[in-house]
Amino acid sequence: MINKSEENFDKMDELSLRGVPFFFMIDFLMEDIRIFEKEQINNSGLSIDFKSFTNTNKGYATDKQIQLKCFPQSVASYQKGFDIFQKNLKLGNSYLANYTCKTEIETNLNLVEIFHLSQAKYKVLYKDDFVCFSPETFIEIIDDQIFTHPMKGTIDAAENHAVETLKNDVKERAEHYTVVDLLRNDLSMVADDVKVDEFQRIDLIRTQQKDLYAMSSEISGNLKPEFRGKIGSIMKKLLPAGSILGAPKHKTLEIILEAEDYNRGFYTGISGWFDGKNLDSCVMIRFIEKENGKLYFKSGGGITHLSKLADEYQEMKNKIYVPIY
Repeated sequence: MINKSEENFDKMDELSLRGVPFFFMIDFLMEDIRIFEKEQINNSGLSIDFKSFTNTNKGYATDKQIQLKCFPQSVASYQKGFDIFQKNLKLGNSYLANYTCKTEIETNLNLVEIFHLSQAKYKVLYKDDFVCFSPETFIEIIDDQIFTHPMKGTIDAAENHAVETLKNDVKERAEHYTVVDLLRNDLSMVADDVKVDEFQRIDLIRTQQKDLYAMSSEISGNLKPEFRGKIGSIMKKLLPAGSILGAPKHKTLEIILEAEDYNRGFYTGISGWFDGKNLDSCVMIRFIEKENGKLYFKSGGGITHLSKLADEYQEMKNKIYVPIY
């Protein structure tokens, strides 16, 4: 029997082969896939703001003095999951794993206001369920060329010599090298002539609390003939995204499901816009979800055998922000 996910991947193929524009969201475990043809978007509770497509008006403003409080779990609680990762890393079951947490927050903004006021490359608001303001591209497809932009490694931009420190930090560099290699291999499953075009690019991410530098690279290739025009088949082959999972993928996913004490849902999943010919998609990081009337921010980072508990705990907290400035 074909499961619902298989049917939805097939539907994405069918639409893209016919050149029908659509927006899609795929959750982390690829169990919940939602597809919206262009004419369905405005009645679906979706607000989208991508560089290639938007259905929202610009110029939204507020005179509120923005407040954001977070209530992160204790170091001891965080350490329970961290120790599971470290045990498996030392056993060789994984050499990079992405550890994420769910943190309760309080803010005087609602999800609609956060969506409109945030400055981000990719923004998605879904009903009153969640808002995402992601800086990270997953894949782009332009004229049968495929590009991916893994983002791994961040640092407080206020630190002395922050860029040099980030690029030369042994742990951060190893983490970035690993995810670039993983994504290069992933892309090779659907593309030929795969190459790294840009390595360790540094981007400034501004927030109201603090500015961060993030490290990313660009990898590209030419789609294999059997994958051209088949968005669903490409996604099924490449997901979950390596930058928010780790390596090797299958075993690292098992470790994540053991170590994390919550369901990621659409957080660290993928959303994308197919315009009838080309694709732009993002990894759904920087994510706030409403649950039983409370707001939760989901954040995390990559863990290697070089990781230090205090540093990783701090990075998880550093990523709890809204890019409003």
